[in-house]
Amino acid sequence: MRAKVCLVLAAVCALLLAAPLAAAAGGPTVEVSEAQAGTGSSITVSGTGWRPHTLLMMLVCGQATPSRGVIGGTNSCANADGRAVTTDANGHFGKQLPVAEPPVPCPCVVHVATVTGATADADAAFQVAGHPVKALPAESTGGRLAMLTDTSLDGSSGLLTWFGAPPSRTLVFTIGNAGSSTLKDPVFQVGTAHGVFAPEWDEQQWHGTLAPGKKAQVKLPVELSAGAHGDYSVSLRYDGKVLAEQPWGVGRPWGVTLFWILLGVVVPAAVFRIGMAAVDRVRPPRAGGIRHRGIHRPLRPALRIPRLREPEPEPATPSTLPWFTPDTDPGTTAGRLSAPHDDSPASPTTPTTKGPT
Repeated sequence: MRAKVCLVLAAVCALLLAAPLAAAAGGPTVEVSEAQAGTGSSITVSGTGWRPHTLLMMLVCGQATPSRGVIGGTNSCANADGRAVTTDANGHFGKQLPVAEPPVPCPCVVHVATVTGATADADAAFQVAGHPVKALPAESTGGRLAMLTDTSLDGSSGLLTWFGAPPSRTLVFTIGNAGSSTLKDPVFQVGTAHGVFAPEWDEQQWHGTLAPGKKAQVKLPVELSAGAHGDYSVSLRYDGKVLAEQPWGVGRPWGVTLFWILLGVVVPAAVFRIGMAAVDRVRPPRAGGIRHRGIHRPLRPALRIPRLREPEPEPATPSTLPWFTPDTDPGTTAGRLSAPHDDSPASPTTPTTKGPT
């Protein structure tokens, strides 16, 4: 009895696990609650078979059918009115989506695509009431293109890219003609996406002829905007189908950062120097010193070299006093000989009276 219960439980578990695997094997699917609705209303979008816990984006797109996909890419969708949704553990989701007119005519679809991880998308036919309808362009009746090798991004960043120049690479891949007729000048769409944003597509034509059963290597240039950095992805699409996706990590242009740092340091310093020079010119100097940038400094005496002058001759000092004659000068030999020393007492002198002559 216990063995039968274990077998029943094992069978139930196997069925529960097989259900999401079978849905995943058949690919993701999308369903809408109404086939037609007008602008301003809402519809319920549900899906199964998606990866568990995956972020999806829901959009109303024009010029698209479930069999051919969105021909013009997300540029043909009402991106402003899109909604994001996350799948549950079984890969299911369901959410309301407002109806909006796409920028191109119908036929329209509700386009659901993954935002992160491996690329997966699905479409459900939908008609926007009152929106114009235009026939889709005819499909190419030439050869049938097939991807033979994975894509690669060749090239490297130069010095100018370090200073903000647009990063550029070359998308290289090999295609083959699996059809019965010649494939001539196929037009590819190369898309670049940053982070979780939708890619921006750019049409590029490969000039060449590919006979049935032949292969050729294709090189397409890819360029980002100036100053771009971060995690990018490059997608390749042909005839509305995404053929390959290549990640691209772009380094930060540190030269631009260094330039702004130097600009923020040099310019204020130069303005400060100019302002201080203007203040020094306008403000008069104080007595006993000059003010320079808020610092008082004493006046320094000018260094002068004295002139070399010839020494002036000293004035001649007379050797005799004015009341001595050269002969009676006591300092001379003649004076000492002519003036004998008299030790007798001085006799009174009789004053001489001079009369008139």
